[in-house]
Amino acid sequence: MTQFEPVLRAFAAVPAIEWVAAGLALGYLGFAIRQSAWCWAFAVVSAVLYLVVFARAGLVMQAALQVFYVGMSVYGWRSWRGSASAVPVAVSRWTLRQHALAWAAIAVVALVNGWVITRGSSSWVPYLDAAIAWGSVLTTWMVARKVLENWLYWVVLDSAAAALAAWQGLAATALLFLLYTALAFRGYRQWRSDARLAVAHET
Repeated sequence: MTQFEPVLRAFAAVPAIEWVAAGLALGYLGFAIRQSAWCWAFAVVSAVLYLVVFARAGLVMQAALQVFYVGMSVYGWRSWRGSASAVPVAVSRWTLRQHALAWAAIAVVALVNGWVITRGSSSWVPYLDAAIAWGSVLTTWMVARKVLENWLYWVVLDSAAAALAAWQGLAATALLFLLYTALAFRGYRQWRSDARLAVAHET
């Protein structure tokens, strides 16, 4: 039992706001996998709470990212539900060229952003923080537009985010991102299956 005491103490020290934010974030992912527009409602509340959590932890870009999430949640809700003038979006795929351009843009912006934050410091944390933040900006937009490969992007981003959260002492959030990583594989398989069924029904 002794060997688990540090882990248990870490989770016992997690503030309630972080547990609630993590739970709502999992609710968002569950509804997103099912392509339910209600995922965006969970996303709004979770983002507001995580804004506080990340600000307290000193993760500037992750905190700022939550503001973007709130705005994208409103856009995602409208995009997924459709309107009188527009039909709901369907699952689509990107070309290799689009993916290459996306990752190149993320790398460049993250390097510049990280350099601005560090201001000569040798710390790697701001660079990883920036890469995850800007990668998440793009990938959240991909979710709102139902681009299938968003789930594969999340596998990479969530794995990195889990490591960063653990390094910063955010135990519940690190666990959340590990669960995200596993569920992203499920999301990819589910959306790919849904897309194939949609194509079969059209033919």
